[in-house]
Amino acid sequence: MISAPAIRRAKAGDAEALTGLALASKAHWGYDPVFMGACVAELTTTVSAISENEIWLAELGSEIVGFYELIADAEDQRGEVLMFFVMPAHMGQGVGRLLWAHMEGRAAAHELERLGLDADPNAVPFYTAMGMTVVGEAPSGSIPGRMLPRMEKPLGRH
Repeated sequence: MISAPAIRRAKAGDAEALTGLALASKAHWGYDPVFMGACVAELTTTVSAISENEIWLAELGSEIVGFYELIADAEDQRGEVLMFFVMPAHMGQGVGRLLWAHMEGRAAAHELERLGLDADPNAVPFYTAMGMTVVGEAPSGSIPGRMLPRMEKPLGRH
């Protein structure tokens, strides 16, 4: 990576760009058009999600190159990563690691003890590198009958 992306909180006007980024990132793994069509609703970032959840993005200049969506449950001290995507052209350049470190910082600010997510099978190596462990399976929110690796990471806070 030539220069580090800036990280900022998503704004309502970013919703469409974030949806496009999520779909481009998912399509990078070679899924067919029928599969991708079934994923559109689940991968759509809404204005209400931006206002209600922790959605942060990485920008290089005016280009959004990655983002994450974290739901912090302070009562349960758990965080759920709903979305974590990097533009294909920026994969392997440190954008994901930068966003992950930022997300763990936000989790610390919420005093969360654990992060969880349902992973695309192609993303398991990245999440494993970030310290996540496969703990089971969870049903896909888009494809009936498809099971996804369920991953978790203890954050070591008490």
